[in-house]
Amino acid sequence: MKAFKIFILCALCSFVAHAQKQYQLASPDGKLKTTITAGKQLTYDINFDGQQVLEASPLAMILDNGEVWGENDKPSKASRKSVHEKIAAPFYRAAELANIYNELTLQFKGFNVEFRAYNDGIAYRFINKGKKPFKVVKELADFNFPFDVTAHVPYTIPRRKGHYNEQFWNSFENQYTTNNISKLQKEKLAFLPIIAELKNNVKLCLTEVNLESYPGLYVKPGNGNQLTSDFAPYPKRVEQGGHNMLQMVVKEYEDFIAKVEKPRHFPWRVAVVTDEDKELASSTLSYLLAEPSRLEDISWIKPGKIAWDWWNDWNLDGVDFETGVNNPTYKAYIDFASKNGIEYVILDEGWAVNKKADLMQVVPEINLEELIAYATSKNVGLVLWAGYHAFNRDMENVCRHYSEMGIKGFKVDFMDRDDQEMTAFNYRAAEMAAKYHLILDLHGSHKPAGLNRTYPNVLNFEGVFGLEQLKWGKPGEVDLISYDVMIPFIRQVAGPMDYTQGAMRNATKENYRACNTEPMSQGTRCHQLALYMILDSPFNMLCDTPSNYEREQECTDFISAVPTVWDETVILDGKMGEYIITARRSGETWYIGGITNWDARDMEIDLSILGDKTYSGKLFKDGVNAHRIARDYKSQAIQAKKGDKMKIHLAPGGGFALVLK
Repeated sequence: MKAFKIFILCALCSFVAHAQKQYQLASPDGKLKTTITAGKQLTYDINFDGQQVLEASPLAMILDNGEVWGENDKPSKASRKSVHEKIAAPFYRAAELANIYNELTLQFKGFNVEFRAYNDGIAYRFINKGKKPFKVVKELADFNFPFDVTAHVPYTIPRRKGHYNEQFWNSFENQYTTNNISKLQKEKLAFLPIIAELKNNVKLCLTEVNLESYPGLYVKPGNGNQLTSDFAPYPKRVEQGGHNMLQMVVKEYEDFIAKVEKPRHFPWRVAVVTDEDKELASSTLSYLLAEPSRLEDISWIKPGKIAWDWWNDWNLDGVDFETGVNNPTYKAYIDFASKNGIEYVILDEGWAVNKKADLMQVVPEINLEELIAYATSKNVGLVLWAGYHAFNRDMENVCRHYSEMGIKGFKVDFMDRDDQEMTAFNYRAAEMAAKYHLILDLHGSHKPAGLNRTYPNVLNFEGVFGLEQLKWGKPGEVDLISYDVMIPFIRQVAGPMDYTQGAMRNATKENYRACNTEPMSQGTRCHQLALYMILDSPFNMLCDTPSNYEREQECTDFISAVPTVWDETVILDGKMGEYIITARRSGETWYIGGITNWDARDMEIDLSILGDKTYSGKLFKDGVNAHRIARDYKSQAIQAKKGDKMKIHLAPGGGFALVLK
């Protein structure tokens, strides 16, 4: 009888071993590994340099036809390949990027699952091979951690409170909440990217890439040490409403998340893993994993800086006309841009008739033909703000009409959703804008998720708690200085951001107050200057009024000279939540910026990145009294060579900016 029991036990073990098939995939440097298990449940884990950072975590897709991809599925084939190449990265943080990874593709009946291992991350995605339409009822993308890790998450801020689904109507702007997973709010959703902190300074950043016609991923606490997934359901009924009747508000949802009409690739689920914070800020996986450019000709796409009207409330002083949304004001902005070599001026909300959601109705105070002719004569391009519904309802006519007039692009705003309909809109808008040689800034939108590679004419994205929050943020409720030293390690992992720095009115922590008409920044003047190097922003606003910039011409000269795209980017040093130093090269000129949190700090800048020449340049640093008067700064000419180390003192909320030619 005992021998029979042993026989049965061995037979069961043999069956389990046969049913559960395991595959190993390692990064090119061997430090990052994942074990994929297929059988009863498809799972993967992540091990970094011998440390378990993600335990076996399930992935599956539940379809409306009863199929469940990833459960009780046996792969028919496993194929591998390794890639080592350089790819062009126009309008990004480097002229080209190294794309080096190992790949494993598991082939199942009707679908594949593709895994990639980079030196700094693991990614996977589902691939539909079938030609029959179906609906995705649910996707399972859970993350099982080995213990109750500390997480940094941005919660959704729903426009309407109450029902759970109202969280899917949000602007993707929030500060970070830091807590153990077990202490995060159970019914509150967080949008990506997020950070999980493990042992030995290992951090895992979760994000996603290729959100083409598929809803974005949200997470919330699950069972034990788990973050579980959720997705916005497909809209069943929408109504015009929201901000100035420019939004389509979801009133009812379907019982599925996505429609699938044909073979397609689903989004990449990405885990960036490193034990050095500066490597988080250096990650380019969102660009590397994105679909290659669909535009053959990109010669017409011109990144650059923009003189912006809205943040400074159309303010000018010392002029003989009343400022506002009118031609004299915009001509003054155009004059300022032209004088300072700024490529664009934007006409933000107000140029089109309010609450009509019709971009063909221009307010009588604006003569667009006259402004375009004036801007053209000054070598300045004009960009128009557009509410989502107004742009979407008449997209081709709007793009064709304004392109023919000479408008260079649109800043589209107030999408405030990332369900399948809205992510499909982003790609449609990008394609249509490209057809008429228009650049796009997707404001009021979710994270970039690689769209800037697939459609390089989409130069910038919001999805960030940017400087606009200081127009109304209360002291103690809005802490942008602490946020500034978080986003290079989290939000910026997903791509560029329309943060809108450049304030000339600067305030210490004690002196800051919200002011809608004459806003100020938190932190020092040099903190604002440094953000032009710290943040990826190919289409970059100068948020303050031309009058303030003209009073601060030295700072304006520096800002106007800083490029918005780069040949090389190097994160010299950084610790999430404390400080960061970023160096960027354009040609033979280096621009280096550093910022700190509210702690004063002595920084050492390692200049080993320099070439074998002597460099001359200019340093902007916090003034001796910047801890009392945030606008206080000192500039000085310097010389430097490779291997030099510079020591700079930063005031609380401070920064420095350095240019070396």
